[in-house]
Amino acid sequence: MLRRLLRVVLALVALGFLGYGLARNWDETAAKLAGLSPWVLLGAFAAVLGGQLCHLVAWRQVLAGLGSPLPVRVAGRIMFVGQLGKYIPGSVWAYAAMMELGRDHGSPPRRTFACISLSLVINLGVALAIAAATLAGRDALREAWYLLLLVPVIAVCLHPRVLTWGLSLALRLARREPLETVLPGRTVLVATAWTALGWFVYGLHIWLLAGRWDLYVVATGAYAFAWATGLLAVVVPAGVGVREGALVLVLAPLVGQGAALAVAVVSRLAFTLADVAAAGVAVLLGRQRPSSVPVYADQKGSGSTALTPDRNLSGSPEA
Repeated sequence: MLRRLLRVVLALVALGFLGYGLARNWDETAAKLAGLSPWVLLGAFAAVLGGQLCHLVAWRQVLAGLGSPLPVRVAGRIMFVGQLGKYIPGSVWAYAAMMELGRDHGSPPRRTFACISLSLVINLGVALAIAAATLAGRDALREAWYLLLLVPVIAVCLHPRVLTWGLSLALRLARREPLETVLPGRTVLVATAWTALGWFVYGLHIWLLAGRWDLYVVATGAYAFAWATGLLAVVVPAGVGVREGALVLVLAPLVGQGAALAVAVVSRLAFTLADVAAAGVAVLLGRQRPSSVPVYADQKGSGSTALTPDRNLSGSPEA
């Protein structure tokens, strides 16, 4: 209870700083917001959806490599609907939701858990690498130089055997069965490529909102840096406020404080709407009759996790 209260308080503090920045630069920010055309807003929203689709393909590749190949529409339902849990204070809700949805479609909770964790590692590694490559020399990156120390660590961790060993160790410490297969190297490469493409598509929405046609590369790095910063601020739900602050830190010297704040606010709104829209479409397209869902027990290694209380330690259904 105390931990959840702390997360809420920290989120409110982050939002408070963002609100203070908006209030101080309201005239400039309002002018920038008023100057955004509907076509720019629509283009930014489409770019966010496009990036999400790329990351869905990467996520599905990882899940298939772990032994649960699913149609794109079904994988989309698991990922897009489940990830809405990130808006709830606490770090387990998105995991729990995706694991339960995955189980409904024949993917053991342990395997879905591994897929989520591996995908986050790949996403973080690619985001930090893009930020390092595109923001070299920028003040924001110099101030957060310690984040770059994670790049070589994550590069090593992306080796299939290291990935599998790390997750298996975590599962054993949680008194669960380890993974039954090593993630193929080709799967890691394909997932990394789709993830990188997703980040460059995401960069389009910052580029459009900033209105500086010469800043696409920096815009891509700025959002990758902001997302990674928000993700690492694990105590704040969905990185609210933290991500926006990091984005303003990079963009303000280039487009002005007010314009950077406007970009950050519209970016958050675009992602929130895209999350809801993607989940809604995924629900409509991902419907599957129970008779067509693979039998859970027939999947290799139907191990459970602590987030699936309706299953015992062996992973079999409770009587």
